[in-house]
Amino acid sequence: MNPLILYTITPTLGLLRNYIKYKRCNFKTYIRTPLVYLLFHIWFCLNGCNHTIWKTLIFERWFWFINKSFISYKNNDYMKNKEKYIEKYKLEYKNNKNNKNNKNNKNNKKVTFKD
Repeated sequence: MNPLILYTITPTLGLLRNYIKYKRCNFKTYIRTPLVYLLFHIWFCLNGCNHTIWKTLIFERWFWFINKSFISYKNNDYMKNKEKYIEKYKLEYKNNKNNKNNKNNKNNKKVTFKD
């Protein structure tokens, strides 16, 4: 199969998903995946690797997973959104002020996590 077809499937599906979810198209987020594909593809070709196309597709996904995880950790996203998670998923934390509120509502699922 032609690598250009394979390299356009993921960004196009991502663009479609973002349009469905957010009702907007962002060219910057669309073009970044093919650019990362290009970098990995060139790197694998220069190193003489076999199965360059499949490795490029897999490494690109790993790259964005690690990149987004690092950014989320750096921005402390979990602590910023903790209250939203407590309300949305009906979570209880051992050392949380909201435990009193959650214990009063017997319909809540009780899930306990350590801080």
